Formats: sequence, structure tokens, C-alpha cells
Amino acid sequence: MEKEIWYVLFSFLLLSACEQNPSAKQTAFDNEEQKIEFLSEIEPIIQDYISLDIFSGVVLVADNGQNIFHKAYGLADREKGKPNEQNTLFDIGSMNKTFTRIVVKQLEEEGRLKLTDKLINYVPGFKDERAGDITINHLLEHRSGFGDYHNPDYFDLPLEERKLNAIVERAKDYELLFPPGEDDAYSNLGYVILGKVIEVVSGESYFKNVQDRIVDKLKLENTYLKDFNGLENRVAKGYLYTPLGILEENSTLQDIPNPDGGFLSTTEDILKFYHSYYYDTLLMSEASKEADPHFQYLRQLPSGKAASAAGGFDGFNSVYLQVMNKDLSIIVFANMDEPVAERIGLDILALYRGEDVRKPSLPAIQNVRINFEKNGFEYVEKHFDSLTVNFHPTDPKDFILNDLGYAYLYGANNPESALQLFKLNTKLFPDVANCWDSYGEALRMKGLKNEAIAAYEKALEIRPGLESAQEALSELKK
Repeated sequence: MEKEIWYVLFSFLLLSACEQNPSAKQTAFDNEEQKIEFLSEIEPIIQDYISLDIFSGVVLVADNGQNIFHKAYGLADREKGKPNEQNTLFDIGSMNKTFTRIVVKQLEEEGRLKLTDKLINYVPGFKDERAGDITINHLLEHRSGFGDYHNPDYFDLPLEERKLNAIVERAKDYELLFPPGEDDAYSNLGYVILGKVIEVVSGESYFKNVQDRIVDKLKLENTYLKDFNGLENRVAKGYLYTPLGILEENSTLQDIPNPDGGFLSTTEDILKFYHSYYYDTLLMSEASKEADPHFQYLRQLPSGKAASAAGGFDGFNSVYLQVMNKDLSIIVFANMDEPVAERIGLDILALYRGEDVRKPSLPAIQNVRINFEKNGFEYVEKHFDSLTVNFHPTDPKDFILNDLGYAYLYGANNPESALQLFKLNTKLFPDVANCWDSYGEALRMKGLKNEAIAAYEKALEIRPGLESAQEALSELKK
């Protein structure tokens, strides 16, 4: 078995933006009637998600930086019956990365580092010789070769081993996924390492840099970086459905703050933060923006679309969408599983554009489970695409049947159902080694030794060196 933890999924995807200078703002509406009609149609969109019990949180829409819609929904703490409020604090996940990025750009402006500088000039000691070619810009753009640091045992580590310095020290033993600059892979680890670079260059802690350079400068009075004592009554708890459909609190999966994720904030503070980032020069000079590929890209894309930033992990989800040339901001914070915040945000964006807004569906894994139990695996095979539309776009869809299969195998003690789902996964995704590895595990548990050996051998054919398959074959062939 090879299980991957996708802890923080961040999208800094530019859905598109304006051809003119982003600082040239307009109101988002041609007239008051258009604005009133738009606002009247937001609530039904949100209620469709609430009716499926897959959303609770806060939604904010702003025109030219001023709130025109701001409502809270559902419960921040289900056990206590405490409702979400407009000033409820949410874990913003990988939105932290924008804070980290800005501090690096500020240090560049100050002449204290260059994006072309080699990482090892600031943080030496990496065992993979290729790490010597990693630049600061490679880390910023997820092109360093580093991947994630949340291995299956990560959350069992002591607190001190989950902090910035300890993570960076472990990273020195990691093997890169590819030569720096030759590919890209979303990397939480890369941003933690950037936090260490910030500390080395500035001589001060990462958190003090963010506090002084961003939080205090913008007067973000409801943004907290690491000291959460006394905030318990203001913080939303995250909730997610297990693959078997049981709603659970995510307390065991919530990590401590680091440069890649974990700050607490409110929708209004995040509006203030991103609005400043896009439209003024308090955080980045105009010259720095002119040289930044992100802002260059904004200026090249068609008028009327949106840039986005998002963050999330099991039980929390946040999104910020900004229609640049019309200055419409859409912010959704959810204390339920992703990608519900992105879905609601994109639905509101579609409404603003005059596009069709589709009715929401249950999360992919729940949809598949319900239909598998009701209609069987042949139905799931035939309708897999339509059953899995509500799934995070950056996650491989083989995760769905894989996770559900393990839930049946170990959580429900139902190896027959697990075997059916794992087998179907190999049919739908025949070139994914992990599908065959998981199928082999279920076959092995059923006592089907020869079939299990064949499955593990197929996994190794696709991905030589897959340790779980190698270990299983070694035991099966004794």
C-alpha cells in the first residue's frame, strides 16, 4: 500500500485577468439594478450547498474593496452548537504562501537577496547533489524538485519536530523528485525552506518578518500567525466526512503554522490583505510588480476574469477570487472539506459573469459510495465521471476508489467490497502503480496469493522500486 497525504492544496491559478494595469480600478457593476440582482441570487447558490450538508463558513463579496455581501453560515463548533460569525477565525491553509512570497520579494527589493541566488548559499547541507542548483526562484515557483513533507507518520511527531527548523533539517536528507528547473511539482516543503531563507537573510524569525512587514503594516487586527492562546472561542473547528459517510472533526489532522500554511484569519482581513497585494504598493513596489511573472501574467489575460488564491486540507477550505479590472472580490471560508469553498466561489463568479451555475453535487467519494452500495460497481464504472465532478481539480481521481477501498477493507471490515473497488480502479487507471499495489493488498488479505503476486508485479512494472510492492512480493514468495 502506498498512501499519500495531500495536506495543503494551494492554487495560485490565474483564471484570467485584465489587459490594463491592475491598479486601474472600476466599480464591478454598470448600474445599481445590476448589483441588486446579482446580490439577490447569491443566497440560493449557498443554500444549495447547505442543503447537502457540505458547507458551513463565511462568504464575503466586495466591490472596489467595500463589502456588499457578508454572511456566516452553519456551526463553528458542532459539539457546543456555536455558530459561525463574520469575525470567526479560520485556518487559511496555503494562503500563507502568499505571505511568504511577499516577504521574499520585499527582501529582493531591499537588495538582501536575489531570486537567482542558490539555496545552498543560505541553507547548506543537502545530501542530494542536485540541490546545489536550486535557486530562490525555483522554490517560489514550485520548480525546485522538492515535494511534500507530510509523510504518513508526520502527525505522530512531537511538536518540536513539526516546526520550521526541524522540517528543514529532515529535508536535507530527501531525494529531489527531478532536477531543479526541469519540471514543476507543488511543494509545501519548498515554502517551508523559503521561511528558513527569510530567517537567515533577515536575522529574525519568519513569523516576526510576516508580523512586521505585512500584518502590522496593513493593520490586520484579526490575523494570527502562531500564538493562538485565548482564541479558542473564536476559531472554527474543521469537519469532514469519512469515506464511509461519518462526519468527524479534523483536530488530529490540523497542523501547526509554518511558512506553507496554518495562519488564522477572517474574511475581512484576507480581503484587506489581497486587495492591497493586487492594487497598491504597500507590500510590493510597482517596479517589483512589473518584474514579477505573476503580475505580468495578470496583464496579458482577457478582461473581466479573475485571479485566485486558495488553501485547504481535510476539514478546511478557503478561496479568494479577484476580478481585476472590475475590482470584484469573492472570498469563501469553509470549515468543511474541500473543494466546497472553491466551488461556491466559482459559482458566484459564474453568476457575476452571466454564466450558467450548475447545481452542486455531493463530494466525489460520497457520491461513489452511495451509488456503489445502491447500484453496484458496474454502475459506478459506467457513471464514474459524472459521479466525481465534485473533486479537487489538482488531486488524481484514482484517490477516490483507493481511499474508499481502504475504508471498506479496514474501517468496515468488508474485504469483498474493497476488492471490487480496487479492481475497478486498476481498470479505470491501469497505468497508476498504486492502484495495482492496493489491489494486491486486498487480494493478499483474501488469501489469493497468485493473483496478489501478479498485481504487485504489475505495480513494479509501472513503477520500479515501489517499496510496498517489493516488500509484499518478498513475503509472498518465501
